[in-house]
Amino acid sequence: MDTDLRLISRIFSGGQTGADRAALDAAIKARVVHGGWCPAGGWAEDKPYPPGVLVSYPGLKPTIESEPEVRSRYNIRDSHATLVLGAVESSEGCQRGVAYARATSRPVLLNPSEPDEALEFLRGVGRDLIVNVAGPRESEAPGGYDRAREFMDELLASAAAST
Repeated sequence: MDTDLRLISRIFSGGQTGADRAALDAAIKARVVHGGWCPAGGWAEDKPYPPGVLVSYPGLKPTIESEPEVRSRYNIRDSHATLVLGAVESSEGCQRGVAYARATSRPVLLNPSEPDEALEFLRGVGRDLIVNVAGPRESEAPGGYDRAREFMDELLASAAAST
């Protein structure tokens, strides 16, 4: 595929359970470059000890700081747009990330109802995009991984078909 014509060139996330992992797994399946920042030591709620998620997702880069908020800010900063999959109200971390994106004038779409809505949003941002995907942890929104995975599989397939 000609990368100059792609809508989505990379998927970033922080590697946390839920939407983050769903986005990374969907990117791997779709053969989309993936990466992003994770907390120091690869910390995630189900992998609290180093190397944490870095074993499964070696494309992630650990921050020096252990606070998850730092990796969220870096992923927003280093991407063209952020998709938040899941109810923002259920996660203080998502709320802080959305506030940071808005404070820094970074495009953010909250809980799109279907992949076509996200595609339209992303087309308005540009082409060859690095898209950050965030959402509540699995413990904050049980079943979030499955919903986000289905959404991301459809989104990436539609994005590839539309180029």
